[in-house]
Amino acid sequence: MLTLLLLWVWQGAIAQRVPSPEAHFGAPIGTDYTLVTYTATEAYFQAVAAASERVTLLDIGPTEEGRRMPLMVVTSPKNQQNIARYKEISQLLGRAEMDEQAARALVKEGKPVVWIDGGLHSTETVASHQLIETLYQLASREDEETLQLLDDLIILLVHTNPDGQEIVTDWYMMPEDVTKRNMRTPYMYQKYVGHDNNRDFFMNNMKESTNISLQQYVEWLPQIIYNHHQTSPAGTVVAGPPYRDPFNHVFDPLIMTSLDGVGAAMINRLHVEDKPGYTRLSGSVFSSWWNGGLRTTPYFHNMIGILTETTGGPTPSEIPVVPDRLIPTHATPYPVEPQPWNFRRSIDYSVSMNYAVLDYARRNADALLFNFYKMGRNAIDRGNKDHWTKYPKRAAAVEEAYREGRAAAQSGGGNTFRRGIDKGYFASVFQDPELRDPRAYILSADQTDFPRATAFINALLKSGVLVHRATADFQAGGKQYPKGSFIVKTAQAFRPHVLDMFEPQDHPNDFQYPGGPPVRPYDAAGWTLAFQMGVEFDRFLEGVEGPFEAIPYGELQNPLQTAVASNASGYLIDGRQNDAFKAVNQLMAKGMRVQRIQEPSGELPAGSFFVTGKGQDIAALTSTMGLRVQTGRAPAGASSVKKARIGLFDYYGGSMPSGWVRWLLEQYAFDFEVVYPQDIDAGNLNKRFDVLLFIGPGMPAVGQSTGSGAQLNPADLPAEYRKLVGALTVERSVPALKQFMESGGKVVTVGAASSLAMHLGLPVEDALVEVLPDGSKRTLPGDKYYIPGSILRAELDERHPANWGMGATAQVVVNRSPVFRLTPEAQVQGLQPLAWFGETSPLISGWAWGEGYIRNGVAAFHAPVGKGDLVVYGPEITFRAQAHNTFKMLFNHLYTK
Repeated sequence: MLTLLLLWVWQGAIAQRVPSPEAHFGAPIGTDYTLVTYTATEAYFQAVAAASERVTLLDIGPTEEGRRMPLMVVTSPKNQQNIARYKEISQLLGRAEMDEQAARALVKEGKPVVWIDGGLHSTETVASHQLIETLYQLASREDEETLQLLDDLIILLVHTNPDGQEIVTDWYMMPEDVTKRNMRTPYMYQKYVGHDNNRDFFMNNMKESTNISLQQYVEWLPQIIYNHHQTSPAGTVVAGPPYRDPFNHVFDPLIMTSLDGVGAAMINRLHVEDKPGYTRLSGSVFSSWWNGGLRTTPYFHNMIGILTETTGGPTPSEIPVVPDRLIPTHATPYPVEPQPWNFRRSIDYSVSMNYAVLDYARRNADALLFNFYKMGRNAIDRGNKDHWTKYPKRAAAVEEAYREGRAAAQSGGGNTFRRGIDKGYFASVFQDPELRDPRAYILSADQTDFPRATAFINALLKSGVLVHRATADFQAGGKQYPKGSFIVKTAQAFRPHVLDMFEPQDHPNDFQYPGGPPVRPYDAAGWTLAFQMGVEFDRFLEGVEGPFEAIPYGELQNPLQTAVASNASGYLIDGRQNDAFKAVNQLMAKGMRVQRIQEPSGELPAGSFFVTGKGQDIAALTSTMGLRVQTGRAPAGASSVKKARIGLFDYYGGSMPSGWVRWLLEQYAFDFEVVYPQDIDAGNLNKRFDVLLFIGPGMPAVGQSTGSGAQLNPADLPAEYRKLVGALTVERSVPALKQFMESGGKVVTVGAASSLAMHLGLPVEDALVEVLPDGSKRTLPGDKYYIPGSILRAELDERHPANWGMGATAQVVVNRSPVFRLTPEAQVQGLQPLAWFGETSPLISGWAWGEGYIRNGVAAFHAPVGKGDLVVYGPEITFRAQAHNTFKMLFNHLYTK
C-alpha cells in the first residue's frame, strides 16, 4: 500500500512539473482568435523536454530561413534509456535484410515507431497547435492508456515548418481587433514554395523536406507516419483514411489493408467519443496513387501513411448545411449536423485521432513490426526473381491479344472478359520475358551530364534507397561501364520507390461514369524522376554483379572530379550540362570573360561556353563540379555574353511556380529581382531589366481582363506590403510589356502565363478547342481531352539558341498545359516553333486522354515583338525544380550580348 501511495505521489509530481500550455502561453491551446508563435512553441518544447523524463528533444536540421527543426522522442523513461536499440531494430526490420526467424526475434524485442507531425501547411493552424496539445498530454497524463502507450511505443512528434508558424501567427495576431484577423499573409509560409512544401518528398529540394526524409527513411524508419492537415470537405469535420481509388500499382498490397485497419481505429474512436463528421473513401478527393507528399511517399517505403484534413481554426466558423452529407453512407457513417464550430473542438478531434493511431499501434505491435519486415522482404524477393507488375496497360494488352486471337479464329460471340478468358492470353503478357520488371539500373559515369545523374542519385539516397557505386571498370549486358558508375538494384526493401523513380507511371483511365468527365488525380498522374531529370540509365532484366560497393544509407555523393589543366589560355565548357550555367555565373562574378559558341567545336555542341581569365580558378571550379571541359582557343564565331538583368514576376501572397524558380535561380547563381504588378504597370521596364519571367499563374486568361492577385485595399496593410498588391491587367500591364519588348526586352512565359501571346494578338491559336455546329469554338471537354500532370515527349528545333544543349527531343512535364497552332501568318511575322508534339503518342509517364488533339501541336515558340522577343513555353519546364531535363530551356534566355 505504501509503495502504491509513493508511486501516486511521484506520478503526480511529474504531472505538476510539466508546464501546461496555458501556463506557458497564457491561454489554453485552441482559444478562439489566438495563435502562438513558433518562437514560443520552441521554448515550450524545450521546457517540456527539460521537465519530463518521457521526452527527448532532438534537432534534425535547419529550415530555409535558418530556424531549427525539432523532433521529440516521447516514450517511457525506461524506453528512453534503450532508445538507440529500438531505433536500430526499426531500421533492421525496415531494410529486411535478415531471414524470417531473425526478424521475428527482433519483433519480440522491438517497439513500433509512430511519427505524428504538424504545421507543414502553416495556415492550417489546427495541425501545428494539436502538436503542442498532444505533447502536453503524452508528457503529463497518468491514465492507464497513456502509460501503456508510453511503455509500448516510440512516438516521434515533429514540427515540419517552423518558419511558417512564425509567419502566419505574426500576421494573424497583428490586428488588435480580433474580427480583422486573417491568414492572407503577404508572402508564402515557406520561403520559396509555400503549399508545395508537401510536393517535395521524393525530390527533397527544400531543407525541410531533406531533414524529414532523412529522419523517416534513413534514421528512424517509422511504421506509421501521421501527417495532419486541414480543412475537411464542407459539411464534415474530418477527411481521413481509407482513401479512394486508384492506388499505385508498385507498392505492397499490405499497405492498403493496413490503411484500412488504421482508418477503422480512427473513425471508431471518434464514434465512441460521440464525435461525428468523419468522411473517407469517396467522401473526399484523396487517393493513394501519387508519390511526393509527406503522407504518400511512405507507401513506397512500406510505411503506413496517414493524412487527415480537419476543419476549424482560430476564427470561429460554422459547419454548413450540405444536404447530401447529412445522409449516412459508407463514406460518412456518422454525419455531423450544421452548427457553430470553434478552434478547441478541432484540437480535441485531432488529439483523439492521435490517440487512436497510437492505440492501434500498441494493440497490433507484433503485426505492425512483422508486416513492416514482410513488405520489405517481399520487395527483395520480387527484385531477385522474374516479376511482372500489374499495370493497366498490361491488362489492356491481354484484352488486345484476346481480340486478335478471336479475329484470327473468326469466332463470334460477345465480350467474355468478365467470365474469364483462356489463360494463354494472360501468359502472353504476364509471362513475357521482355515485360518483366527490371532487377537493376546502371547510370554510367561516362554519360554527358553525370553531375545531373549524381543529383538524381542523391534524391534517392535522401529517400533511404540502397545505391551501389562501381569501384572499378566493369562489363554488364555486353556494355562497358567506367569506375564511379552508380548501380541501383531492385532487390531491396524500398523497391517500390526505386521502380517509381525509374519506371513510367501508368495511370488508369478514371472517369466519373462511362463516357463522363475524368476524375481529377489528387496531384500528378505521372512524375518519373529519372525522366524529369533527363538521366541516362540502362535497365537490366537480369541481376547485375561486379566490383560494387554499397554507399552507406543516406550518404550524399559529390560529382566525380574531372581533370582540367590549370594553365590553359581558355576553357570550353559543355553547354549540355546544367551545372555549366552555375559555373559560368560564378566565374562571371569573378570577372572572367565568357563567350558562347555558335557552332559545334570538337565533341562540344553549339551553345557551349568559352571562358578566359584566371586559369587556376577556372580549372579548380570546373573540375570540382565534374564538368566536361576542353582547353584551347575560342572557336570562330564565339560571341561574348553577360548575365541579363532578370525580373521574376510574383504577386501578393506568393506564386508557388514563381517561388520554385526563385529558388532555382539562386541555386544556379543567377542574379534577379522579384517584380510585382505595380512594377509592371509603372512602365519604363527596359531601364531595369533585359528579361522578364512569368512562370505559371498571374497573367490574365484569354477572355479575362485581370489576372490572379490579391484584391486588397492597400490602406488596410502595413506600408511595407502595399507595393505587393495588385494584379496584371489587359488594360495596363499588357501594353507595358509590349512596350518593353518593342524596345528590345525579352519576355519568357511558362504554362498559364502563355496567354500573353493571345493578348498581343500574335498569329497563334489554342489547339485545345473544338468547333461546334454553329461555327463557334469551345475548350475541349474532359471526356474528349485530358492530360493532368504527366511526362510527354516533345520534338525540338535543336539548332535554335533557345534549345542549345537540349538535343532533338525532350521529356517535358505537362500539367493541363496549353498547346498551340501557328496560323498561316505566323511564318510571315517570324514566329518559330521551338518544341512540338509529333505524329505518334507523346505520352511517356502518366495519363493522356485524347492525345490525337495535340498531334503536331506546338508546345513552345519564339515570336519577335519589335526589337525584342516573346518566348512561350506551354509545358512546365521548371516544374517544382524537378524537371532538370528542361532547365536549359529557361537558362538559355538569361544572358545578353
